[in-house]
Amino acid sequence: MPDGEVIHRAAAALRIALVGRAISRFESTSLLGPAPSPGRIVERVESHGKHLEIAWDDGLVLHTNLRLTGSWHLYRHGERWRRPGTQMRVEIQTADWIAVCFNAPVVETYREYDRTRHPGFGPHGPDLSRPDADLDESINRLYHYHDQLAPVCEALLDQHVANGIGNVYRCEVLWACEIYPFSPVSVLDADDCAHLVTTASGLLRSKLRHSPRITAAISQPGSFVRGDLAVYGRNGQRCARCGDTVQVCQPSMYDRLLYWCPGCQVHRSIETMQQMPGIDEVREMDPHPAAVKFLANLPWRRSHPIAG
Repeated sequence: MPDGEVIHRAAAALRIALVGRAISRFESTSLLGPAPSPGRIVERVESHGKHLEIAWDDGLVLHTNLRLTGSWHLYRHGERWRRPGTQMRVEIQTADWIAVCFNAPVVETYREYDRTRHPGFGPHGPDLSRPDADLDESINRLYHYHDQLAPVCEALLDQHVANGIGNVYRCEVLWACEIYPFSPVSVLDADDCAHLVTTASGLLRSKLRHSPRITAAISQPGSFVRGDLAVYGRNGQRCARCGDTVQVCQPSMYDRLLYWCPGCQVHRSIETMQQMPGIDEVREMDPHPAAVKFLANLPWRRSHPIAG
């Protein structure tokens, strides 16, 4: 009978082994709901009582209720399982680890609530990992985004703009394009939108041709750096491009951390735009006190406690 402490320790071990890594295989004998695709990045592992959840970067969440009989184990490749395979309910493989759930009575997946998935916003955008993806359509959707005050870092996660980016490659694409993540979509021009979409498409296609861990281009689109990711998961470390310190923050109500470099990701920031010739100041939306308070609370207008 697993108690809360046992499940908490299991979640801690799974968190160390899985978070930030792409899965190479997912198998379940009793899954209710869609299965995560190979190549998706595990973003978090959480436990609540006898419930253990694993979330991926596309918003899919695996929920297991262990009750009296279930348990999670962690193995190296080739290591013998401590329970028979007939009791396996979920198997998740990465390059280094195999996470196995045994005898869980409840195994299901669901999508996290996200207002941008509402059908009123239209059909999903093109899948940028496909060679035949309509990039012009994604560029147009980003340029004419329904919420022009939304920060670009949030718009990139909207599947109505494009499919396949996810949180990891959102961070990498913004870094590659040197875009200030908290700039509202309204300040982007057509070239900015085209740069973001084409870079995202190039990264995703390169991931499929090679490995999930190919970083964004440092100098020009199409020039990729193999190895670890450029900014994702590197908070507190030096930026590979400018040497500044990579920061992390949570810019929205969702549990998706944004990794970015304040030293070189300055394109379209308010400070940069104010220094552009012919632009004396950035026009405020409304001088009304309520609007001033709203603007002051926007993520790109205040210091975030996580970002420091």
